[in-house]
Amino acid sequence: MRIAFYAPLKPLDHPVPSGDRLVARLLVTALEQAGFAVDVASKLRSRVGDGNSLRQAQLAELGGALARRLIRRYENGFLPRPDAWFTYHLYYKAPDWIGPLVARELGIPYFICEASHAPKRATGPWAASHRAVEHALEQAAAVFCPNRADMECVLPVSGAQKLHFLPPFADIATWAGSADNRVKRRENTLSDVVRLITVAMMRPGDKMQSYKILAAALADLPVAQQGRWHLTLVGDGPARADVAALFAQFPKHQVHFAGQCDPVATRQHLAHSDLYVWPAINEAYGMALLEAQAAGVPVLAGNSGGVGGIVDDGQTGWLVAAGDVAAFCQALSYCLDAPETLVAAGSAAVKNARQFHDVSSAAAKLYQVMLPFLTRPLDSPIDDDLTGDGHEI
Repeated sequence: MRIAFYAPLKPLDHPVPSGDRLVARLLVTALEQAGFAVDVASKLRSRVGDGNSLRQAQLAELGGALARRLIRRYENGFLPRPDAWFTYHLYYKAPDWIGPLVARELGIPYFICEASHAPKRATGPWAASHRAVEHALEQAAAVFCPNRADMECVLPVSGAQKLHFLPPFADIATWAGSADNRVKRRENTLSDVVRLITVAMMRPGDKMQSYKILAAALADLPVAQQGRWHLTLVGDGPARADVAALFAQFPKHQVHFAGQCDPVATRQHLAHSDLYVWPAINEAYGMALLEAQAAGVPVLAGNSGGVGGIVDDGQTGWLVAAGDVAAFCQALSYCLDAPETLVAAGSAAVKNARQFHDVSSAAAKLYQVMLPFLTRPLDSPIDDDLTGDGHEI
């Protein structure tokens, strides 16, 4: 069976790495592991960040034209006709102007992964895009939610039967190879320095706010602990100079700017780290947090968005109130004083990632939910038993 895949916020081949691009690629991998043939239907970026109504109207018109062209190509055999449409990441700044039109015309099911619904945008500059998101959610056969917080906001539009929690996932095997090396390094070292790591883009807004909280928490540690940590910062971006200024207060030998790293280099840094630290301000769920745990590195993070769906507090890491500098500092101080707990938490993190967050688990979930819609007439009822308990809220 063939799936037409579309990521309106950022296409799979976008040159700038991000969590959004990563998840889109992982979804394609999971769909292929589930046995589906996947075609990228369009690379149109529909994001309008400033609410420009003219730009939204232009994108809506362009999306309609692209939809009509796709429909012609599917119907005349120029392109293989899909059995379903799958859109990743839908919200008022980046609606899907293409998929609903194609799915409706071809009479195929329309699936969404990661959608949010913001009623306050029903009026104002994003009103047209907000309505497009609502219409897409109403049309969807199923909505997969990696973030449980999104399920509550989407519920009034989609209804409970359409919602399915899809735990965030990664190709765990590619990261787990770092776990054994990390444990051996910690067990064999005589140093009492705890090696901290953060992997995040350096850009204004929420990311910068997280960096500010991290720097403040490190500065507030007791004097006796100030020399007992080393921090590696993996990432780059337009706010690099501002981030550097934040950490200039610490001795140069304690903070290492690794810059933007590919996955291989990132795994090497994780293999030599003891604790992943990230305040996670307004984090959707944080793929880097999952990858760190898959590499055997426990996580200390702010409990925002879907982070609690990745980090098992007290088992695979520690969660504190998002934005609370004092709480983050206190938890970090505990970890510095009890480094032996980091090894146990890291081992638990690997096991948890393998069991619940591997791409194979996501593939099984996608197959379980989608298959009934692909093997029956679109307008016929579906037996709830066929989709298991996936629509839990």
